Amino acid sequence: MPHLHMEYTANLPKFDEGVVLLRLNNTLVASGQFAAESDIKSRAVKIENFLVGTLFEKRGFVHVKLALLSGRSPEVKKQLAEKLLEVIQEVGEWPADVSVQLCVEILDIDRGPYAKAVVGA
Repeated sequence: MPHLHMEYTANLPKFDEGVVLLRLNNTLVASGQFAAESDIKSRAVKIENFLVGTLFEKRGFVHVKLALLSGRSPEVKKQLAEKLLEVIQEVGEWPADVSVQLCVEILDIDRGPYAKAVVGA
């Protein structure tokens, strides 16, 4: 725990998802909220088919969802959201002709039914 899901639109040609994921993970480690860096699982999905709003204009988005085991205060979740948003704002060259929306969402995972196992080295 946690699980970080990042979706981004295909019209962001200089968006380097590997670099972004590493920076997001490092930000989570630096927050002190997680026991081990290896607990952080992140992934990125490039969205080829999308629409922002109702107009076929040059628009795009990066949306980060961070799923955490329940129990953290609203203040901690807000701090995490703000730090993650800072990272995606700073990650590179945004196309001048595309309006890009950057979003971070923090989700609680109910601790009761959550299960985890680590196998292998």
